[in-house]
Amino acid sequence: MRNARWPVWCLMLLALAAELLPLPAIAQPLRPAFTTMTLIYWTLMWPGRFGVFTAFVFGLLIDIAHGSLLGQHALTLSVVSYVVLRLHLQLRVFPVWQLTLAVFALVFIEAFLLLWIDGATGRATLGPQRWGPILAAAVFWPVLMAVMDRVRERLERRKSSFS
Repeated sequence: MRNARWPVWCLMLLALAAELLPLPAIAQPLRPAFTTMTLIYWTLMWPGRFGVFTAFVFGLLIDIAHGSLLGQHALTLSVVSYVVLRLHLQLRVFPVWQLTLAVFALVFIEAFLLLWIDGATGRATLGPQRWGPILAAAVFWPVLMAVMDRVRERLERRKSSFS
């Protein structure tokens, strides 16, 4: 495995940019948490290189980009990353459908923690804008995982596992 991390950092910044792109009002509740899913993938596949610190940094970037309470996303992504690190050996052997359910649960944990923090600060809202991204993440996870697997295989200079 080479030490080239820059393609992964570029992908994570691209995921952050995808969360900031404007969407029509009807599609806004269905925007998946691309940064969370990308972070889950890289923490799962390279736990020695990406973990809680990476999650904290990208959480701060999300907080700055969204103008939310500073540290809110940093905390929730750190918790999600910690859970992935603790369970990465079990999660890696799951078939895609089970891994999709695990990602659904992890994104739900993040959304619940965000709701809890928003409730504590008096900014809690419920509805499709809060829970829609969880369903969208479960739908987009297999596609995102296939793309990230291709990138990882190129970085590791291995043969494709999908061929």
